Amino acid sequence: MTANDQASAPPPVRPAFDAATWKEIAYLLGNLPVALIGFVYTVVMLATAGGLTVTAIGLPLLACGLFGSRQLGRLARARARALLGVRVAEPTPLPGPKRAGGFFAWLWAGIKDPVGWRTVLYELVRLPWGVLTFSIALTGLFVLWPVLPYVVRGLANADRAMVRGLLSPSDELERRIAELESGRGVVVDTAAADLRRIERDLHDGAQARLVALAMGLGLAKEKLLEDPEGAAAMVDEAHGEVKLALRELRDLARGIHPAVLTDRGLDAALSSVASRCLVPVKVAVDLPARPAEAIEGIAYFTVSELLQNVSKHAGARLASVEVWRAGARLLIRVSDDGRGGASTSGGSGLAGLAERLRAVDGVFVVVSPEGEGTVVTAELPWRGRG
Repeated sequence: MTANDQASAPPPVRPAFDAATWKEIAYLLGNLPVALIGFVYTVVMLATAGGLTVTAIGLPLLACGLFGSRQLGRLARARARALLGVRVAEPTPLPGPKRAGGFFAWLWAGIKDPVGWRTVLYELVRLPWGVLTFSIALTGLFVLWPVLPYVVRGLANADRAMVRGLLSPSDELERRIAELESGRGVVVDTAAADLRRIERDLHDGAQARLVALAMGLGLAKEKLLEDPEGAAAMVDEAHGEVKLALRELRDLARGIHPAVLTDRGLDAALSSVASRCLVPVKVAVDLPARPAEAIEGIAYFTVSELLQNVSKHAGARLASVEVWRAGARLLIRVSDDGRGGASTSGGSGLAGLAERLRAVDGVFVVVSPEGEGTVVTAELPWRGRG
């Protein structure tokens, strides 16, 4: 056979009874006992809670029963993931009584929980389906051997569709809620870290200088009549301390929110940051208008931290910053011709930047092969000024 014939030959046929097929057979054989347990739990829970709804414990019992149904759904997803290869995201957890706003708010959220009710429906329809699939799979092992893999594949695909349809999160909104809750934690942690940094800088820098200045002026006041020349020297020294304190306060204010960003926008602010970088930086900002203040601030601090990394770690000769708008996104690209090898793993500063951007529905991508420089691309949602 020639090389061309080998290239055009069809791919080898997968064995009928491969590992995936045996996993599907195991799943179908396990459907009956698993479905029986889920069906009995669901029927007993509904009957008991329904019969006691006229009492004070009926509705709390129903909410707890639906919470138990959620756990059955979690086990069913794990079983489908292990044997059928179905990857279904976990639904958003129900909030506790404190987070829900009190016992009655928690109770109402539990009673109307769509995830719990869909799991109830799943367990109710599983018993007849479990009997059918168990019977076919068990019988097929003895009398349907030649066609069993195809029959099993069809039944397993129906199971996959059932798991995806009834045990997946309610909708895209629920998944977005989970992402935003995670992002909110990152934002809170970042804000707390920034406040601690500002407090530390004030305490160790400007505050210490101002205390020393007050003491120096006090001593100069005491020497004013006895030693005018010594007092003048102390006042001159205090004047130098005032200048240093003012410089530190300006640097601190620039770190919180630079005035040039507020007054003149990203182009001027990024040019100012680039001028302080130890590497020559080319800045290109192409925006039709100024974005919202929050987005503008995030973009500024993202570029600022990236250029600090270039100065400290890249070993580059040149760097560039590009900012532009593409539809509903603000795009940032910072590149350099340094040593490369940058990564968002291992708790690096880039990992912190990636978390901050994800918290505001942003994207952070690092391409940094060893010895070939680094290109960092960041995306932020575009929001105009109100």
